[in-house]
Amino acid sequence: MSICPRISTAPFGASALLPRTILGCLIGACFAGAAFGKDPDDDSGTSTNTTPNIYLDLRTTYGTVPAGTLPIGFGSSALFTALQSFALANGSTFPTSVSLPSRQSLAVDLPMTVDVTDKVSLYAGISGTATYGPAQGWSPFDVTSWNVGFQADLYSQNGGSIPTITWQSTITQAVPNGPAATTTFNNILELDYAFDTDETRGVLAGIQDTRVEVATTLARVHPNIIGYVGGYYQWPNNWKFTGRAGVQYFGGAQLLSFTPIRSFTQPILRLDLDRMDDNDNRLFGVTAEIMWLPKPSYQLTLRTPLYFVRN
Repeated sequence: MSICPRISTAPFGASALLPRTILGCLIGACFAGAAFGKDPDDDSGTSTNTTPNIYLDLRTTYGTVPAGTLPIGFGSSALFTALQSFALANGSTFPTSVSLPSRQSLAVDLPMTVDVTDKVSLYAGISGTATYGPAQGWSPFDVTSWNVGFQADLYSQNGGSIPTITWQSTITQAVPNGPAATTTFNNILELDYAFDTDETRGVLAGIQDTRVEVATTLARVHPNIIGYVGGYYQWPNNWKFTGRAGVQYFGGAQLLSFTPIRSFTQPILRLDLDRMDDNDNRLFGVTAEIMWLPKPSYQLTLRTPLYFVRN
């Protein structure tokens, strides 16, 4: 399950260091995957590697956004990036300050994913989007971003009293990389406490931090932070329900000639229903998300992974 990605207030040195840090973490995750590749039932001391899961984690997202706001939430970073680009591109055509109109968006994410082990996943891919504004109508569907990232269990509960600790990090870069392009850094740290050894029911708690770099100095997007709690239950027939509820703080934004987008602190809700196989590989999933900006914004995501190798 996915757990979910700036002009920053940090100095330039810290901003330049972040991509290198994440790259280092990706390399470290690869080495960690190799270390975890040993068969847990093999006591001979020799390493037995299993073939990793390899699949295209196809995700299709439809979202609505009220006027005068930018959505971030738990949802698709590609959709968020497309809506930023839409706002920036249209904002440059106005000579005076105007309000950001309401929008709709359809995004298709195609990250090629490799589950190196059951603890480490690496992914990279492209995303295509089409956006709608009242004055412009629907834009052509086109590739609008690429992304790369990883998800790793830093600690596994394994029936103990300390919850599983998972870290996910994603970089999303808008395409084309022009004057209004954005780069989004999304980091999620989640705690998962299971009530049984099969991990079919448990509780969650986590925090998500999203930072956006805008290529032009005329626009600025402040950090977005979400704190949340939740839980999950998996039935014997392998249907799994997960719910997360929390509070989102967005520091606001200034986008070219648009009037400033105000900061807010509002609730957010995400509900997931997934069909798993006997080895906890996702076969199908649907996600519904509501975030208040403060008016409600809605997102619906269908996940239909296409497996090339499935263990």
